[in-house]
Amino acid sequence: MIKNQEYLSEKASYCLDIAKKLGATDSSVVVSNSISESVNFRNKKLDESNRSDNLAIGITTYIGKKKSSISSSNLLKENLDTLIEKCIETTKNTPEDEFNSLPDKDLLAKEVKDLNLYDDAHIKNENKIEYLERLEASASSDKKIVNTESSFTEDKSNFILANSDGFSKGYKSSSFTASSVIVAKDDKSMERDYEYTSKCHLHDINSAEELGKIAAEQTIKKLSPKKIGSEKIAIIFDKRIAKGILSTFAGAISSSAISRGTSFLKDKINQKIFSDEIDIFDKPDILKGLGSRSFDSEGVKTNTLKLVEHGLLKHYLIDTYNGKKLNLKSNGRCGGASNLYFDNGNISYKDLLNSNPRCLYITETIGHGSNIVTGDYSVGATGFLIENGDFKYPINEITIAGNFKDMFKNITLANDLEFKYTTNSPTMMIEGMVVAGK
Repeated sequence: MIKNQEYLSEKASYCLDIAKKLGATDSSVVVSNSISESVNFRNKKLDESNRSDNLAIGITTYIGKKKSSISSSNLLKENLDTLIEKCIETTKNTPEDEFNSLPDKDLLAKEVKDLNLYDDAHIKNENKIEYLERLEASASSDKKIVNTESSFTEDKSNFILANSDGFSKGYKSSSFTASSVIVAKDDKSMERDYEYTSKCHLHDINSAEELGKIAAEQTIKKLSPKKIGSEKIAIIFDKRIAKGILSTFAGAISSSAISRGTSFLKDKINQKIFSDEIDIFDKPDILKGLGSRSFDSEGVKTNTLKLVEHGLLKHYLIDTYNGKKLNLKSNGRCGGASNLYFDNGNISYKDLLNSNPRCLYITETIGHGSNIVTGDYSVGATGFLIENGDFKYPINEITIAGNFKDMFKNITLANDLEFKYTTNSPTMMIEGMVVAGK
């Protein structure tokens, strides 16, 4: 059973009181409890079953402009006393930093919105096993499938964030996640692909049969890939790859990267970085949203931000510390974005495929080839060649490259946005990228 708010609040309150008595001028505490249960299958057989129950506390103390933090999984009173004493001693011996402080009081959240992030439902291990048996049966229906791995995980968590300015709030959340990883083989190649579903509520996840079928179909389609030559060509990114480009954008507009001067988007507020058709939102109050929250990891209230409006960059993702460095107020993004997404484009998925007589459709990228300092982008990739809107054959062993400064301005988005992840994008096309092949 997950620990209730009262228990967590008592522990947080106790720590704040002790920290004050020992000389902290300010302090903040996070107390959390999470329970995770998972079952894994391999080749239609039960592989393992795990359960973890984690109770943790993180304490940050300030003495003037000095700051330090400490954490533990032992919440017994004697340990908390020792923990806070050590934290205070460390703080005393830490150099001052003029930007260290708790968030401004007027920015703290006044309420916790009911965003429907918690499902009381519990799925027993035998039911997880039954789900995975159906998933594996669906995923293994074709004789080309030579290996399957699947898992089902149920997570429940609760937390309290409190500080010495009187803030004390938290909420429960849950997630149910099922995944399928498939390996297929023919006489020319062996390929791998996957599919997964993750939702706050149990009844919202995909059926086992659907999940297995999609994973198998995606894998089989990749068999017998061909190589192509080097060229400059339009590239269409599948939605699960397109969201990675949006994640890179989020990293480039984080206040930490901006304040350090390590982002190619430094000093770009109110400048055109995308085409007129591009809008980007960060919306923390989506019901059942995987990234939804009422406040950030400092307790600052979160509101919807239109980060990019008609191609213009309007906001950075700002926390308290780096905001002070930039002389900007926190906008509740300590810890990053919430539910980040490109708004829908004006063209259908089918029309996007038909927009060029010849293009590449990318379903997987390999390596971490995004450099937010320079904007350079270079990754290995696999996918499909498309001619006149039709998928002709799978391709592999290519490298795609460009620079985000140019890529962002050449993005065209389909109108097929779905909210499957914390970061979401419609299918994306970028014109004129460089492909290095055989």
